[in-house]
Amino acid sequence: MLRTAALSLLLLLGGWAAASWLTYDFQAWTDEGARRLQVALHPVALSEPLLAQDSQGRSLALSALLGAPGHGPAPGSHAAAATIVDFFYTHCETLCLSLGSSMQQLQAALRADQQAGRDSGLRLLSISLDGARDDPAALQRYARQQRADAGFWQFVRLPQAEQQQRLLQQLGVVVVPDGRGDFEHNAALLVFDGAGRMRRVFDLAEQQLALDYARHLARQPRP
Repeated sequence: MLRTAALSLLLLLGGWAAASWLTYDFQAWTDEGARRLQVALHPVALSEPLLAQDSQGRSLALSALLGAPGHGPAPGSHAAAATIVDFFYTHCETLCLSLGSSMQQLQAALRADQQAGRDSGLRLLSISLDGARDDPAALQRYARQQRADAGFWQFVRLPQAEQQQRLLQQLGVVVVPDGRGDFEHNAALLVFDGAGRMRRVFDLAEQQLALDYARHLARQPRP
């Protein structure tokens, strides 16, 4: 009986240890939760140069848009002290509608900050999931539909499919073609610091938290 009890205790301890390891000491119970905790503990920097194209057809380094040291800002813009990023595609009629609405509200908050003399240098960046179809003309139309102010909010695609896929994998953005020309994808607000590192991932429902955290990052000196 003692042997059975000891074996049961060992199994219980083993299960507890495994659960603790898999959930980061019980802080995350889903793959997405684990991903977000991992990002918070270990900020993600872009591991290679990636070439983006904006709505004006200009080619520029994605790191420049994210304000990484050693890269100048995009033409006509200022270096970002922090950036809130989302992933979308222009013909999406589901999650992207909610993402667009959130980004519009964030833009309104940034404009209000600027008008009140509190411009922190925080900027917004929307990256297309469909670089093959979302050419500069499509991005420009979409920006107009969203009433985007280029001083606060920019739209880009990665024309090279291989670079787009590597970026999505590196940032943990899940994109699954549905076979009808659309995509299933996770919707979130990714916050990057002025060094171009992803520091946090927030749900759409946590829009205010994302904004507050990005404002906090924008006030910090660059590493």
